[in-house]
Amino acid sequence: MTIANKATFKLHFEERGRGLPLLLIHGFPFSGRMWAGQLESLSKSARVLAPDLPGFGDSPARQGAASVDQYAEDCLSVLDALHIMDPVVIGGLSMGGYIALAAARLFPLRVSGLILASTRAGADTAESKTTRDKTIAQVKESGASVVAESMYPKLLSSDTYKDQPAVANELKAIMRTATSEGVIAALAAMRDRLDSTDLLPNLHMPVLIIHGKDDRVIPPAEAEGMAKAIPNNALHLIDKAGHLPNLEQPEEFNRSVTKFLGKLV
Repeated sequence: MTIANKATFKLHFEERGRGLPLLLIHGFPFSGRMWAGQLESLSKSARVLAPDLPGFGDSPARQGAASVDQYAEDCLSVLDALHIMDPVVIGGLSMGGYIALAAARLFPLRVSGLILASTRAGADTAESKTTRDKTIAQVKESGASVVAESMYPKLLSSDTYKDQPAVANELKAIMRTATSEGVIAALAAMRDRLDSTDLLPNLHMPVLIIHGKDDRVIPPAEAEGMAKAIPNNALHLIDKAGHLPNLEQPEEFNRSVTKFLGKLV
């Protein structure tokens, strides 16, 4: 357990292994704890770093507004704290994928590979922006638990809910650690994020795209669309997985990532 000091707050992250640095960015409204199954397995072939974004897990919330670009800078501060200046692999799931794409745009020379899991390149639609505003209002009135309650039923595949109750319970526990301040800031950041669609054809690094076939939050068609646009990519659709394939099918997820990392060394 390590703490990275930044100007106005402390960013918590977990670190395992040695070798090629792999920075894993969690989705919304989770924390770096969602990567527990990757920290141990992938540490055999990489130096795995999993931060908690501000207001999630063990990282305190930052005062004021946030942006996806700012989250990317926060995550890169972990590398700075560890004096890692060589290019690294950055992976992100869902909101973490938005942040990974922002990092590739802002700091292309520091990114040797991208892993985009359960995410999309496009910006929010007008309808999605309105929904985020309504959710922000609900969180301000009733707390962060309203987000967990509304999202939980659609995050996992039906097979996972039925056959892996321990995974479902762990997901609930992870979401309970989110603060209202962190959730509100993240919702606004996602609402206002830039569209990364035009970035895809210009990505110079290898990209691994992983998506659950049963994802009801972001449809697999988004992954297939990114694969068509990105020059150097590998697409892996995972059976019996919803929005969190790393939790639902960790062995298959880890095999895919390990194979990808092997091509970068």
